[in-house]
Amino acid sequence: MFKKDNFLFGAILGTIVPIGGLILFKVYKFAGFSFSESFSYMLREQGYRTLSAALSISLLLNAVLFTIYINTKRDHTAKGIFVTTLIYGLIILLIKTFY
Repeated sequence: MFKKDNFLFGAILGTIVPIGGLILFKVYKFAGFSFSESFSYMLREQGYRTLSAALSISLLLNAVLFTIYINTKRDHTAKGIFVTTLIYGLIILLIKTFY
């Protein structure tokens, strides 16, 4: 499965991995709260500081994944991961700038 070299596969991986990072952030930072309580707090918090921090940290997983695919010469998959990382990064930048 991870030996594919396909842009769409990379885009799917680049979309799913940060969501997993958000879940890991929740488990580490908000261990005593349910998922709905944690994400509800992140969405209602003034300035969305915790949400933007969680999203930024979850993008680090994309950086690791991107590095793995570049080093194994699967450039099309790496391009898909890179594009989704840019989109996530733009969303985070917009959240941090305008909210």
